[in-house]
Formats: sequence, C-alpha cells, structure tokens
Amino acid sequence: MKNYNVDAYPPMFNTVDIALFSIIDNELAVMLIQRAEEPYKGFWALPGGYVDVENDEDALAAAKRELQEETNLENIYLEQLYTFTKKGRDPRESLANRPCRIFSIAHFAIIDYQKVKAIAGSDASDVAWFKISKLPKLSFDHSQIIDTAVSRIRNKINYTNVGFELVPKKFTIPELRSVFEKVLGRELNPTNFRTKLLKLEILEDTGEKKVEGRGQPAPIYKLDKKKLLELQKNGETLFN
Repeated sequence: MKNYNVDAYPPMFNTVDIALFSIIDNELAVMLIQRAEEPYKGFWALPGGYVDVENDEDALAAAKRELQEETNLENIYLEQLYTFTKKGRDPRESLANRPCRIFSIAHFAIIDYQKVKAIAGSDASDVAWFKISKLPKLSFDHSQIIDTAVSRIRNKINYTNVGFELVPKKFTIPELRSVFEKVLGRELNPTNFRTKLLKLEILEDTGEKKVEGRGQPAPIYKLDKKKLLELQKNGETLFN
C-alpha cells in the first residue's frame, strides 16, 4: 500500500446533532439544550457533540451517546438526516492553525414528549421543548438543521407510520387527522382524509366507538402495520 503523508491534508472533524420533535399544545416542537460551554455559551442548540473516533464510535452511536449525556434520554430510534458541511458553520474551525472543517451528521426522530423525561446533563445547563413557530436564537447552523428535519418529517408522514406513532394504539380518524395536521402545519379536509384512509385499507375497525363532540359516536381503529408495509413497498402514499 502506498504511503501517504496524512499531515499534508487539512484536518476534518465529525460531530453529530440530534433533532427530536414532538407535538405540544397543537404544534410541532423541537427539544433544545442550553449550552453550558463555549462556543455559544448560554445559547440554545440541538443536543450533539463530537464522534469519538479513538474508541471506534460511528455516527449513530455518537448521536445516541450525546443524547443520553445531554438529555438523559435513551432507547430513542434515530434516523440519519443529512450531513452539514458548509465552511464556517462551527466557529472552532478558525482556531486551527491551518484550514479546518467541522462536519455535522444530523439525526432526527419524532416522539411522544409525554413518554419521556429529559434532564440536562454533561455540557448542557438546561433542556426544554420549543414550538417551531417560537424558536429562540440558535447556535451554529442549527436553524438550518431544524428546517431540514421538519421538511423531512412532513414528507415522511405521507408514506411512513410517523403520524401513527403519535396517537394511542387505538384511535379515531379525527384524532389521527389532528396529529397529521399538527405535523404538517395545515388543515386537512376531513372527508377526503377519511375516504383516503379507508380506501387504503390500513385501518382495522376494533368494533368500539368513542363519543366526540355532539355528533355520532366515532368508530375506533388500530393500524394494520402489515398492510401499511405492503403499501410502502408498492410506493403508495397516504396523501397525494
């Protein structure tokens, strides 16, 4: 194997950032930590940190470790979002004595915030949920990461079970529609929503009913995961 002088190449460091989303007060929200260290000490940011290459850590393992260290959350299913590489995205690049780049491999997930309890730890002085419409001033390029993650989630809800993860195992169609509307940030036609779902045959009627408002009791359904998986394999989407 040819010998290379690795010192001749500009240094590159890999970090991870994690965007966790949930529905809070009828709106999509994201979990942020308040940084306890420089750079951006006191600013809000996504949980994250450096990949521990010395211990052969990969990006996903680093994301899970950083999430646990900074928020005390474990066993969260994370999906890789995008790699952010723009020059100057991290002010620590300028501290190197030669050209340097710090990449971030971002991950995301959407969870039920009521089922978890985040506690600030490590280099975080606080942790809190913020509605997407009322985000504080963020550090690094985390506004861009959040925007990218929101777009991905709103696209995924059209062909995965993302929306179903935010309702109980048994639900009414109006309850499901409400979740979809909150994630998408727009209203959906009730009749069209119901007609499309029933046509796809991915809902199993439990035979139970629930009183909602002044109308007739609404049928209670549960998701048929096998049929949804079949639709996904066939490229079928929930909504056009």
